[in-house]
Amino acid sequence: MKIAISVSEKEKAKGTASPYFRALLAVGLRPEEIELIAASDASKVRAENYDGVLFAGGEDVDPSFYGEVKRYQSVHNDSTRDKFEFALLDGAMTRRLPILGICRGVQMINVKFGGTLYQDLHADANPELEHKQPENRHQATHSVTVTDPESKLAGAFRGSCRVNSLHHQAVKRLGRGLRVTAHSEDGLVEAVEAADEYPFLMAVQWHPEELVSEPEQRKIFEEFVAKCREAAGRK
Repeated sequence: MKIAISVSEKEKAKGTASPYFRALLAVGLRPEEIELIAASDASKVRAENYDGVLFAGGEDVDPSFYGEVKRYQSVHNDSTRDKFEFALLDGAMTRRLPILGICRGVQMINVKFGGTLYQDLHADANPELEHKQPENRHQATHSVTVTDPESKLAGAFRGSCRVNSLHHQAVKRLGRGLRVTAHSEDGLVEAVEAADEYPFLMAVQWHPEELVSEPEQRKIFEEFVAKCREAAGRK
């Protein structure tokens, strides 16, 4: 089995020290079953070589991909990574591979499905909560509530759960073919899944890899890996 983690070039340089890599190790994967990939690998990356894809955090999605121009200096995008991940997402979905998105991952997936983003939460939405916490990344700072009891996220936790919050953007208009499965206390979209019977497509706005010692967060990775093993078994 092999799971790809799509990351920034900077994150890829961390190697096995990457928290995304370590989160998958924490739920039982061996190092050789995990591969960190970035846009610079585009010429050699093929979705058929993997049994699941994790789209990690990082740079903002280029606003041009959701029909807007960059309006704020806080927006730092990488269109090369966007194009790489859009193509990888297409390939993964064609093969019905399990997909997990984290932070930027949920935003990228939403844009690929035709949705839009708040380019800067404070400027565009003025949320009640501080969603870009200044504290420790391992510290939970607000609650999210599962709003779809039939969702795959509900298999990790029901009701509400405390999470960290490290983003200045968020889902605005939901993409076609997605459904919202969790909200923050101030109403922002915190998780989405495929609206159809796709085997496993889950994306969350927080960073569960930084909280993997918590049972609810660990369960997200356990469910993802279990689906990846099923995909590997079908080859």
